[in-house]
Amino acid sequence: MARKRLDQYMGRLNPAQIAEGMNVALVNAKLLVDAANILYENENYALAASVATLSIEESGKVRILRSLAVARNDKEVIQCWRDYRSHTKKNMMWPFLQLFAEGARRLNDFASLFVEEAEHPFLLDQIKQLGFYSDCLGKAHWSNPKDIIDKDLAKTIIKTAAIFARPHHVSEEEIKLWVKHMAPVWKGPKEHMEHGLVEWYKEMKDQGLIEGEADSMEDFIVSGMHNKDMPNSEREV
Repeated sequence: MARKRLDQYMGRLNPAQIAEGMNVALVNAKLLVDAANILYENENYALAASVATLSIEESGKVRILRSLAVARNDKEVIQCWRDYRSHTKKNMMWPFLQLFAEGARRLNDFASLFVEEAEHPFLLDQIKQLGFYSDCLGKAHWSNPKDIIDKDLAKTIIKTAAIFARPHHVSEEEIKLWVKHMAPVWKGPKEHMEHGLVEWYKEMKDQGLIEGEADSMEDFIVSGMHNKDMPNSEREV
């Protein structure tokens, strides 16, 4: 019997389909982080870290699907699907907590997460592989997952995964508003994209689709945040 690869979709999606894809990813991300916590409690730190990384990758699909919703042409659509199925493109946000702990409080402070030549996505992918598999590395050294990943590293990755996997139902209307405000400015001048994001959040707030203060979101994007606590807007978007 001939082997057949899965038929992976590579086309456009409407807002309802985008929202469904986001919700499926977030539910699965929560299941994975719950599984990682069980492994952690049983002191299987290597496997816990690797499963938590899978959760981060699932949550990372949400950001990519937002890009797909406003893709300007077929080339961008195809690139979005490639990113959607790329491990390293989906885990680019994982150092978020570290940057926040170091004082990051506004959108620009997190720009390093998305630098094309950034190494952190590949680092997390390597941690995931080392947590799942034994290997022969360096000068014929055998790596054992339990000796590579310790309790503290596993705890950090699980904590990050849990933040990204917070329950949040994405509605079709949310995606329609995203397209309304972001499609006209997508990949345009930075200030235009910032304005579009602020206006999207404001209309989301006006329609009761999101919690948090519109002014806080505008501060986070444009003016900068000085509050030591994580803003509501940062938690919800």
